[in-house]
Amino acid sequence: MNDHTDTHILDYVAVGVGPANMSLAALAHPIDGLRTLHLERRESFSWHPGLLLPEATLQVSPLKDLVTLVDPTSPFSFLSFLAAHGRLYRFLAAQFPAVLRAEFNQYLQWVAGRLPVVFGAEVREVDFHSGAFRVRTAHGESAARHLVLGTGPTPNVPVQFREHPGKTVFHSGEFLPRLPDVTGLRVAVVGGGQSGAEVVRHLAAAPAAPATITWISRRPSFQPMDDSPFANDLYTPDYVRRFHALPDDEKARLLELQTLTSDGVDLPILRDIHQLSYRADFLDGTPGRLRFLPDTDVTAFDGTDGEWKLTLDGRGGDTPAVVGADIVVLCTGYGYRIPDFMAPLLTRLHRTGQLLDVQEDFSVAWDGPDGHRIYLQNGARHAWGVADPNLSLLAWRSAVILNSILGETRYPV
Repeated sequence: MNDHTDTHILDYVAVGVGPANMSLAALAHPIDGLRTLHLERRESFSWHPGLLLPEATLQVSPLKDLVTLVDPTSPFSFLSFLAAHGRLYRFLAAQFPAVLRAEFNQYLQWVAGRLPVVFGAEVREVDFHSGAFRVRTAHGESAARHLVLGTGPTPNVPVQFREHPGKTVFHSGEFLPRLPDVTGLRVAVVGGGQSGAEVVRHLAAAPAAPATITWISRRPSFQPMDDSPFANDLYTPDYVRRFHALPDDEKARLLELQTLTSDGVDLPILRDIHQLSYRADFLDGTPGRLRFLPDTDVTAFDGTDGEWKLTLDGRGGDTPAVVGADIVVLCTGYGYRIPDFMAPLLTRLHRTGQLLDVQEDFSVAWDGPDGHRIYLQNGARHAWGVADPNLSLLAWRSAVILNSILGETRYPV
């Protein structure tokens, strides 16, 4: 491992340290002679801190951690974390139906603290010249044969809301740090996926709760995640390889059909919300405090802090034309955007339409030398399917990338 001011040519530089590139770092760590550098602009690690709600849980098995499905003997597994903290027996006895996200975040922080990750190193520019990728930060420049992009997706903010960001209109990724005191206020939650459900449940169950919570979704209903065995087959190496080989129009069709295997809501959360609504209507004397508007578009948005107006187009018969809100939380998901520091290389990346061409080793096709590759982590859903942004294949994808960098099968994939 090398200090990030070292100008010696490294095997790879990885930019961004979320779970994807941390998995790469964990699997690369025991490989003798591999010269790596992992850079992260944040000062410390935290996994989706804006939605680190105390009741939130993983949607996948804890075996789908950073390493286990590729290297079950790795010291960076979730089970190793539990053992290191003396929790194994207590964890088993607790019989959690799913791992709490707060505990998985502790696990990720524990791994980050045991790996040579450089925090507080914001990448300003990446270029390629003199036979290497040149990665520049405020602390200097590093050179590498390969580049691994792991900066992750960015929040999707629908166009009608883009002119109004502020302390009372914000994306769910900023929910905890931005949320003011909501006691007695009207809150509108836009988006019917998992994050929307988590926000609604959290607000509805809070001791100091809003006066009203309106949950708006374009989906025809608030739909549960398909976690059935055949749906989980979509999150295996065999399936995603087959998906990657399909024509682009068939990929797009399947992505639409498979949405609820990754972006549905955990059934227990839907049950909790329904029960909270029942309590409000029949036991707590606050009928209508929770209002559900599926199959509804927000067509316009205007107003000022404390008096927002959402104009709605609902296909149901009882959807109001306008909803007022004091606070609006946008649970509208994420999308991949090529980071700004890639500007010098932007025109050299190959695309089909507007989408990057991502190859069988997760490298992006480009016009540079064959022996120098740009790998993409968590940015190729269009090429690799619904599993790409999911935790399920983290370890497998990192193993594929490492094998490609090494030119040999270090890990069986």
